[in-house]
Order: sequence, then structure tokens, then C-alpha cells
Amino acid sequence: MTTKHGRVRAATKHELRRSLRILRREAGGAAASVSPQLQAIAECESHGDPTAIGGGGLYRGKYQFTYGTWAAVGGHGDPAAAPEAEQDRRAALLLARSGVGQWPVCGA
Repeated sequence: MTTKHGRVRAATKHELRRSLRILRREAGGAAASVSPQLQAIAECESHGDPTAIGGGGLYRGKYQFTYGTWAAVGGHGDPAAAPEAEQDRRAALLLARSGVGQWPVCGA
């Protein structure tokens, strides 16, 4: 979630659960709806580019996953090669499990 000054704020558990329900419901079809909080994180991390690669190749995709973090939320292969909707789903899962601390610069 963002404040009126554009800063990202922590979502409540209710907001996170709602976002996960929406993402799961829409997972089978077109791109899932992404929460404003995840939109802000993606914009900060990669300018919303699902193919972005940063940190000398260490950080990959729209949310700049490491391979280890990607695997921890059920991802396989290269995060930057995964469909955007899958990256959105896995980022929502990571946010729900671990909070914004997974994105120390863009989540704070």
C-alpha cells in the first residue's frame, strides 16, 4: 500500500490474504490483478519489467528475485524467464509469508 506521499506502507494481514485470494482466482486466466503495494515494489525494483536482470545477474525479473528466493516460493528455472503473472503470484506469496523485508530498499 502507498501513502499520499508515495511511500510504501506495510499491508495488513487481511489485505495480504485478499490479494492472495484474488491472485489465486485469476491465476488460470489473464494476468492477475496486483496489489498497489506489489505494484510499487515492482516499479522500484525493475520499473515493472518482468525480464529485468540486475546485480550482475543475481537479481532477476519484475521483483528482482534471487534464484533461492524464487525456489523458496515454488518457482522453477529463471525468474526473469517466467510469465509476468507467475512472477506476480510468487511475489504475493513471498510478501504474505515474509513481508516487505524481502525488498529492503523498495519495500520499506
